[in-house]
Amino acid sequence: MRKSEYQFSVTWGDTDAAGIVFYPTFYKWMDTATHHLFSSIGYPTSELFTIKKIGLPLIKTTCDFKQPLFFEDKLTIHSEMKEIHNKVFLVEHTFQKDDNIVAIGTELRAWGDLSGEKPKAVAIPNEVRQLLEHE
Repeated sequence: MRKSEYQFSVTWGDTDAAGIVFYPTFYKWMDTATHHLFSSIGYPTSELFTIKKIGLPLIKTTCDFKQPLFFEDKLTIHSEMKEIHNKVFLVEHTFQKDDNIVAIGTELRAWGDLSGEKPKAVAIPNEVRQLLEHE
């Protein structure tokens, strides 16, 4: 299955008053990492949204926290497509600082048609599915 890697440093705005990364930030980073994964296969979400009228809405998300992160920590998110179904897919994100796993999160998302009055989950196109299923 498709994998991607996203690297960055923790910014001051990512932390709470104690200087520890505020937990919702991990969800923001998972969202960014998923967009990065789709860009890596030639489907940037900006084009999906504006040109193809496709969104990737969240259905369910989880995150298990193992260690805290702090301002200026260098972080790598390893994202991997774990499951692909007809209309939904599951991405797993492993947050790593140096050799330590600091969190593991998942996102269950739909392939959503945004062209109508209401968003609607539709089948993931075969060409996208093939790119996501193979590394």
